[in-house]
Amino acid sequence: MTYEESAGIISHIPYYDALGQGEKEEVRAALRLLLQQTFVLEHKYDKRDNRFVFNPEFKICNKHLEFIRAYLAVSGVTVQENSQLGLIYIQGENTVGDKLPKLATLYLLILKLIYDEQMAAVSTSVNIYTTLSEIHEKLGNYRLFKKQPSPTEIRRAITLLKKYQILEPLDIMEDLDGDSRMIIYPCINVVLFGDDVRALLEAFGEGDDDDDEPEI
Repeated sequence: MTYEESAGIISHIPYYDALGQGEKEEVRAALRLLLQQTFVLEHKYDKRDNRFVFNPEFKICNKHLEFIRAYLAVSGVTVQENSQLGLIYIQGENTVGDKLPKLATLYLLILKLIYDEQMAAVSTSVNIYTTLSEIHEKLGNYRLFKKQPSPTEIRRAITLLKKYQILEPLDIMEDLDGDSRMIIYPCINVVLFGDDVRALLEAFGEGDDDDDEPEI
């Protein structure tokens, strides 16, 4: 069942019917957001203010969380909340994600590696900073660069990971270079488990150059 089809059913649910028009739109927007990007963060980086700010979309999801959880459970989608990491996210076989190109998959693995290393160094934040050169350097250490990716491939990979709230590029996408700064959001912790990362990286290194495309 698509979101458009299920939206027609939602109007027959007592909780939803009792809401005002503005709150009904909040619920619809929250459902769309979770299905489109999987994760909703409590705090996100605001480039204009140059700081982390509270995410109003998280507040809306949290406000209607029990209803959203029950509603999506009908279609086999589980809604999880992790207060320590500050995120709400969905899981389930019926969730539909993007196919990740190989470069985005490698970035995902390296980002988890960087995240765990910095957190082990007694980081005081659940958000971690890195640069494009650090990501590429670690990929080189695992001998995973058969060839240097093109700027278009790099932008595509980063754009996909940004969509799913995995990272936040702090510099202009068109001007990406080795010094380009990025924030790794804590969503990375529920996408990958630390013990699996090195094994997966080694498996990629031993494999061929085919572009396997897992979903996120």
